[in-house]
Amino acid sequence: MSSPSYHQGHALLVGVSTYQHISSLPTAILNDVKDIAATLSSADYCGYAQDNVVSLLNADATRQTVLAGLGALAARAGEDDTVCVYFSGHGAVLPSAGGDDSALLTVDSDLADLAGTAISSADLAAALGQIQAKRVLVFIDSCHAGGAVLSKGLTDGQGHEFKSGYSPSAFAKLAVGTGRALMASCRADEESGVFTGARNSIFTTALLAGLKGAAEKDNSGVIKVFDLFEYVAEEVPKAVSDDQHPVFKADNLEQNFPIALSRGGRKSLTSTSTPSMPVDADRWRQLEQCLVELFPTGPREQELWTRAGGDLSKLQLYGSGQAMWHSAMRTLKQGGGGKNINFGSLIAVAKEDFPNHQLLTSL
Repeated sequence: MSSPSYHQGHALLVGVSTYQHISSLPTAILNDVKDIAATLSSADYCGYAQDNVVSLLNADATRQTVLAGLGALAARAGEDDTVCVYFSGHGAVLPSAGGDDSALLTVDSDLADLAGTAISSADLAAALGQIQAKRVLVFIDSCHAGGAVLSKGLTDGQGHEFKSGYSPSAFAKLAVGTGRALMASCRADEESGVFTGARNSIFTTALLAGLKGAAEKDNSGVIKVFDLFEYVAEEVPKAVSDDQHPVFKADNLEQNFPIALSRGGRKSLTSTSTPSMPVDADRWRQLEQCLVELFPTGPREQELWTRAGGDLSKLQLYGSGQAMWHSAMRTLKQGGGGKNINFGSLIAVAKEDFPNHQLLTSL
């Protein structure tokens, strides 16, 4: 019997450490791309077809070839496919009238002419917009701390200087569209760490572990998008004393969709976990209304969220209690909010406080 495969998976992986006109970055960047390519195309891990995983490194990663690679993705990926785009290298923040914009710097990028030699967020968003796949995930590992002073600024010694990194507005722009999501290595005011002598960057070390199975939560045999980000978001700060926090952006993403096989699609024979049953939209809405009524100040009231196995640090706790509950329930529905919380555990803990509540019992 043939091994399971994730034939619908497609990937374009770009890594630049040695630039023509800009100072170099750590060689770990090239290892990042090579190791992600090997993991995605491995029958023992993600199960992508090797022909569907394209890598562009250093001299091969020009502005023209990267845009051509994105065009090739659009040509071969269908609506029901999954597309991953990964970039590791320099990013530059570009001041503009509408707020800071950003650009990914390819090997031939010239600070004297970034408009013509780099890939702006508008260029990248337009290229991603041509991809018909309903599941598109973009990874950006930029603003590398391993580049010493380069992590704070880019200069060519000829008077052209730009802030290094990628702006929040550019992150948001790349996540626009149904089924689109972006995962970045750090916040705009942080640095993406690379330990001296390490094979991979801190972000990609966690990403690789997640793709190799650590991010699988329900013994389903697949890695899902929200589970992967939650795993990476928890692991990266541990490695750098809470100095680096990955960013996740999604504009219209309701489902925790699969992006790859986990451990070649093999399900653990010893696992006692069972996949959670799907919950329809009406039940989510009813539970939210119930929690707003019973715990009007929000998820922190009576330590409800924590007692249900959740992590308050994963929530946006501002605004009215109703607003906090709406945000928290959306996060939970997407698979976030903590490793051990789910629809059932939240109801169970709420019933401890209100054992005779009719709606809680019916849910």
